[in-house]
Amino acid sequence: MASDQSDTTANRERQRELYGAPLAERVHRLTAALGVTQARLAATLGLSPAMLSQLVSGRRVKIGDPAVLSRLIALDERCARGPVPPDDVPALLQHVHAAKLRWSSAEVTGTSRIVTPMVPGPRRPTPTADDALRGVSPPARLVAAAAALATSFPEIAEVLRRAASRPVR
Repeated sequence: MASDQSDTTANRERQRELYGAPLAERVHRLTAALGVTQARLAATLGLSPAMLSQLVSGRRVKIGDPAVLSRLIALDERCARGPVPPDDVPALLQHVHAAKLRWSSAEVTGTSRIVTPMVPGPRRPTPTADDALRGVSPPARLVAAAAALATSFPEIAEVLRRAASRPVR
């Protein structure tokens, strides 16, 4: 029993590292903002209700399908811009569910990254690698990490220092 609870706690902490918050917090925020059930949210994301439940409860850690993660991010970003009028919720959910996932090359890192589908509402700037680093750690910790890596990995240290010095968008 204690092991199950410690596994759940560890899984939620891993979710915080991966997604910025435990999925339970993100899912509850979305269901409240949109006035939908967890089952309706699961259908929109393209997950089974059972899988979403396991992610929310911390029995599972990762969202395995990039399209599902993309849809979750798109809904989260839309809800962060302000309330969605109740009459607009069905169309928003349908739009997000039908959105196609696109891949593009990230200019800064040279690796592939997910581009989230466009959701109706004002455009926001595309997050950068600097934004992602600042979302994981405050500037002072980024500077400390840069100092620790400077000798062995100077190029990574420079990225960390740059992220620490840039203002939050």
